[in-house]
Amino acid sequence: MTYADLVFIGGPVFTADTVRSRATAVAVTGGRIVAVGGDDVRELIGDRTEVVDLAGRMLLPGFQDAHVHPVSGGLELLRCDLNEGTTEGEYLEIVARYAAQHPDEEWILGGGWSMSTFPGGTPTAAALDRVVADRPVFLPNRDGHGAWVNSEALRRAGIERGTPDPADGRIERDADGNPSGTLHEGAMNLVNRLLPEIGTAELTEALLVGQRYLHSFGITAWQDAIIGDYSDLSDPGPAYLAAAASGALTARVVGAIWWDRSAGLEQIPSLVERRERYRGGRFAATSIKVMQDGVAENFTAAMLEPYCDGHGHRTDNSGISFVDPAVLNEAVPQLDALGFQVHFHAIGDRAVRECLDAVEHALSRNGRGDNRHHIAHIQVIHPEDIPRFRQLGVAANMQSLWAALEPQMVELTLPFLGSPRDAWQYPFGDLLRSGAVLAAGSDWSVSTPNPLAAIHVAVNRKAAPGYEEGEYDAFLPEQAIDLATSLTAYTAGSAWVNHLDRDTGTIEVGKFADLAVLDRDPFAGPADHIGATRVLQTYVEGERVFASDDA
Repeated sequence: MTYADLVFIGGPVFTADTVRSRATAVAVTGGRIVAVGGDDVRELIGDRTEVVDLAGRMLLPGFQDAHVHPVSGGLELLRCDLNEGTTEGEYLEIVARYAAQHPDEEWILGGGWSMSTFPGGTPTAAALDRVVADRPVFLPNRDGHGAWVNSEALRRAGIERGTPDPADGRIERDADGNPSGTLHEGAMNLVNRLLPEIGTAELTEALLVGQRYLHSFGITAWQDAIIGDYSDLSDPGPAYLAAAASGALTARVVGAIWWDRSAGLEQIPSLVERRERYRGGRFAATSIKVMQDGVAENFTAAMLEPYCDGHGHRTDNSGISFVDPAVLNEAVPQLDALGFQVHFHAIGDRAVRECLDAVEHALSRNGRGDNRHHIAHIQVIHPEDIPRFRQLGVAANMQSLWAALEPQMVELTLPFLGSPRDAWQYPFGDLLRSGAVLAAGSDWSVSTPNPLAAIHVAVNRKAAPGYEEGEYDAFLPEQAIDLATSLTAYTAGSAWVNHLDRDTGTIEVGKFADLAVLDRDPFAGPADHIGATRVLQTYVEGERVFASDDA
């Protein structure tokens, strides 16, 4: 008899397979699963078999994050990281401390501040000037759609009262029209272009820092949502290739190559070239990222109807479609014909519709293929567009952590959406009932990459323990989805989007042993405890890539 290399026994196994079967033991040999069952699996335990006694804790497929930014997240952890702050004073203290500890850095770079901390979501240069006045400061917020800068950064960029807003962004201004210190969307590029270029060595370090962090949450694969020059003049593609070549890349990664919204169809040959160049080991850049709009909080998410002014009156602003729909309707069919997957960013209902329309054009021209296009974020969807996801074969890529009431939603979103649009947000339940494929991701470093915190919100429509920012009721609870569905979206669903489903995403014989061990069975406790669940161990092809102190 051939004995297994690794056997898990003594706990519930969530397989995420078609029938969501349950087991209590799994055996692994040569990095692949060779048995899934119960006591019969113990027959594969030999003298050299590593045995993991689950002791009632759950084993499940490794989580797969379908929309994440590990390199920028890793850079944030290495730089001036504001994520631990909650007030302006705390942010300024972090900036001041970082500046003092790094006196030789020409720029103070980092990010991670929350819009809800500041009136209107817009911090000021004057505040930053109090702690750093002699060097430029550039700090994107958590969602990456805006940046906080000081006066020296504005001066170096030549941003002054007479500087016009770019077509794809806005310079926040005071009552006299002077730049006040917040740059929205494309306005960030006025400063971005001045930032020192980041070398491959630093990007690789950031990638490996990000990878360690993601592994600590049980994540074994992901789709990097921007491979290209979007926000900080750095392309993580070479870093992935370097890590893959050295064997340091332990995760499976699909890269989404950035669609340059300042260019048109003429960029497509270069995308094909980059797809061929960015392929090695566990990394392949086979997707194209199209950011169709911005975010609702700064009124750049593209809406079918204008935003309200906070008092229920319509304004003349309905957001920005970053890619002209006429261009999108030609680009997506061409990309589809070339075998690219298109990974859309769409927050507003108009952006969602424009993305669906473009896929419909692709299907009309090319027929139905297997590129598995998907739309991420899907904050506001017009009810008429819900069934189109299933009809067009477009996956709904959920960032379910955001589907809860918290200060940013209550203060910066709900008053400006107005009724009935405010009730069309994150309609995961309706998408599920319509038959859409559900995938899941975090958008880290925008928000925590913890899948269990996001799954908690998907099930409860309330923030997970430790993530609450005030006492709120459940947000549109009719759009909740069950625990098994949410776990499956974060495993098998994202594996399907990543074209990794033949080898990963479920616990089945023949698949890679990409696995995570939880500290409990989340099905055994109340739903409002799901978010307290932790990951104890993470495995890729049967090799442990993370173990908690109490594993």
